[in-house]
Formats: sequence, C-alpha cells, structure tokens
Amino acid sequence: MGLVDHDLTDAQWQTLQAAWGGCAYCGATGGPLQRDCVLPISRGGRYTLDNVVPACRSCNTSKCNAEVTGWLRRKRLDERAFLTRHVEIRRELETRRELELRRELELPGA
Repeated sequence: MGLVDHDLTDAQWQTLQAAWGGCAYCGATGGPLQRDCVLPISRGGRYTLDNVVPACRSCNTSKCNAEVTGWLRRKRLDERAFLTRHVEIRRELETRRELELRRELELPGA
C-alpha cells in the first residue's frame, strides 16, 4: 500500500468535534472521540477535513473499514440524519475556508 496523504490539522479536528457535538454516528457525548474516515483508508479514503468525522470508540471499532451507509443500516442508525448533517457541516466549513481565504487576500487599507 502506498503513502496516504493525511492533511487534517489539529485545529480542523477541533472544529469538526465542535461542529458535530459528539459522535457523528450515534450522537454519544461525554467520552473521548476518535477520528474516523467516512471512506476508510483501505477503500481509498484519507484523513482530510472532508472525510473525517468524530466517532465514539464503540462506533469507530464497529465500523472498522465498512462502507458507511451499509454499516449505518446494519446498526439501525439514522443514515439520512448522518448524511444530511455531514453535508451541512462540510458546506459550513467550506464557507468558512473561503471567507478566511478572502480575508487573507484582501489588501491592507482597501
């Protein structure tokens, strides 16, 4: 297996945890959260802002390298709620990134 790009920063991880407010899959709060790749590395995924979600230990261990929608169905978790929230958070973070980039590109005094 070749090298995999892992470009998720600690700041981005903190942002993801805050945005989800708990386990992205089951909603559990109160315990430590682990980085889980929605598309597992073994299936071509990477540790990136768009592919990582916070997961409780139980969900992360159970999902392992399974395809997320099939796993959610098997666990009888709310597939639609997860996918909808995942898209919402990705859009929100993308908007933030665009605004930050615009601010960086603005000329002083303009």
